[in-house]
Order: sequence, then structure tokens, then C-alpha cells
Amino acid sequence: MLRVGLTGGIGSGKSSVSRRLADRGAVVIDSDLLAREVVARGTDGLAEVVAAFGDGVLTPDGELDRPAVGKLVFGDEVARRTLEAVIHPRVRARAAEIERAAPADAVVVHDIPLLVETGQADKFDLVLVVDVPVEVQVERLTTQRGMAEDEARRRIASQATRDDRLAAADVVIDNAGSLDDLDRRIDEVWAELTARRPGHGPDTNA
Repeated sequence: MLRVGLTGGIGSGKSSVSRRLADRGAVVIDSDLLAREVVARGTDGLAEVVAAFGDGVLTPDGELDRPAVGKLVFGDEVARRTLEAVIHPRVRARAAEIERAAPADAVVVHDIPLLVETGQADKFDLVLVVDVPVEVQVERLTTQRGMAEDEARRRIASQATRDDRLAAADVVIDNAGSLDDLDRRIDEVWAELTARRPGHGPDTNA
């Protein structure tokens, strides 16, 4: 098994990379999806969040009100760490469970937005970083997600710097170009990943 960490800043197109790797045969473990799963309605994770922040973080139907939580923790270090203490251990436990169920010769890609920020780079055989210039991030956040420019820049600034992510990278995926450019780069990266699996050569079926 080859264990890969995948990360990238907000607006970098990391999800597009993740989907393309899954299409080529990777077992993708999406930390964002798991973070939703572990605080779904009826879970002990959600109960802990409510105990920490009050019933105001719930929607009328008992789901976690993500915008409300976001407002509480954004810019509040103590609140953010409290939330992370509930979510992160559960996400990691669930990710480990999924990984254990993967085939022994799989390429397992852990899609982790805050991989660098949470100091996880050394936990993987290699780290893939999806990279775009900051101005491309801003453009995508304003045009594709409808953010105001100042909000987009605040979101970007709240994450690791571009230089910090690149310093953690074993493989860089430039995603500032077209989707065709991205597909060609993913083909290259996938060939490299499959060649790195212990006891395997390049996957000619990809």
C-alpha cells in the first residue's frame, strides 16, 4: 500500500484532483466528508459540539448549522481548537478504518485540506500539493463561490502559506491551467504513484 497525503489551499482545485485520482483507481479518503459524517445528526460527535457551543449551532431539524459554527470559530483560536478536539480524532479514526479495508496494494489518498496546518505531512509516504498562485485562488473564490474579495483573502490568509505547502510537497500539481492540462498532469502523477507501490511497476491499465 502507498499512503499519500493530498492537500491544497482553498480555491486550488484540490477536489478536482481528488476526483481524477479516484477515477484512475486511487482509494480516496476525503477528510471533509468524514468531518461531516462524524457530526451528523444523532452522533456523539454532534452531541459534544452542542455541549461545547450550545443549541445555537443546530438547525431546526437537528443538523449541525455549519455557517453558524463557522462564524463562532473563525478568528477565535480557542473556539476553533475546541471544535477540532471533537472532530479531528474522530476523522482520523474513521480514515484509519477505511484504510484498513483497502486492498493491500492500493494507492490510498488522504484528501486533507489542513494537512500542513495540522502537522501531518510526515505521516505519509509522500505528499501531493495542488498549487495555484494566490490571485488565482481569489479569482476562483469570487467568481465560482460568490465571495467578496476581502472575504476570499481572509480565508486564504487563515490557511498555511503557499510557500509552507510547497515546502511540504513531494509532488506538486500545478492547477492554474486548463482541465486538459490538469488531466495530463494527473496521468503523470498517477504513473509515478503506481510505480512507487512496494513490489509494483507502473500501472499500464490506468
